Amino acid sequence: MPKDNDLVICTITKVFAHGAFANLDEYEEKAGFVHISEIASTWVKNIRDFVKEGQKTVAKVLRVDSVKGHIDLSTRRVGDAQKKNKMQEWKRAQKAEKLMEMASKEINESLEEAYSEVGFKLEKKYGEIYEGFEEISVSEKDAISGLGIPKKWQDPIIKLVKENVVPSSVDITGYIDLQSYEPDGIDVIKKSLLIAREVGEKSDSIDLKITYMSSPRYRIKVVAPDYKGAEDALRKCANLAIRHLEKNNLGTGNFLRELKVDK
Repeated sequence: MPKDNDLVICTITKVFAHGAFANLDEYEEKAGFVHISEIASTWVKNIRDFVKEGQKTVAKVLRVDSVKGHIDLSTRRVGDAQKKNKMQEWKRAQKAEKLMEMASKEINESLEEAYSEVGFKLEKKYGEIYEGFEEISVSEKDAISGLGIPKKWQDPIIKLVKENVVPSSVDITGYIDLQSYEPDGIDVIKKSLLIAREVGEKSDSIDLKITYMSSPRYRIKVVAPDYKGAEDALRKCANLAIRHLEKNNLGTGNFLRELKVDK
């Protein structure tokens, strides 16, 4: 069973006037219900304008009744960035499983053995299996050195990864509001942004750009090999700028992962 506040991949199966049922794709034979009040952040006149049978989406788990087997879901409480990240994570997991299935067939082992002897070890080191595969596509055996992966798996995995995996990059955006009431406030903010920009300058794998929107707001765009690295760089960049102002009593700052849009 999923836990409260988990984000889950769902496939809508039945739509009614008061809500929709959805299968939880990551949990075998588990389903949940999205009440019409949790479908969208705007007024829902016709529920079918928002969800349809067969539609795949991301939902947030509100409540789990493990005794009755009831799972209450919400699609309106999932931000665009969260939805994009979760969908990408799920697609990468599906690709990883397909590659492990191919490798297991090549050496006549089960998929369960592939997870036990390869997948979970890559996941422990790299955070997700597919990211481990991306590292293998670049570094080959160096990427799995010391992980205890049996030799029988190594060459088949490396061969399949080299043929099917291309290291990817992702880009995400966040925002910071910076204010200073010092006589040289503009220069103070410029300095805080220069300090924040070092996050990108000190990394060969991260491209980071800060652009002015309108006072007091700045946009931070990060391009990185994976979402975790991009998110970490984004938040570190924002925190550095804000900390420079607040630690030295030069001003205040606020980080916004997403901008709220008035409906």
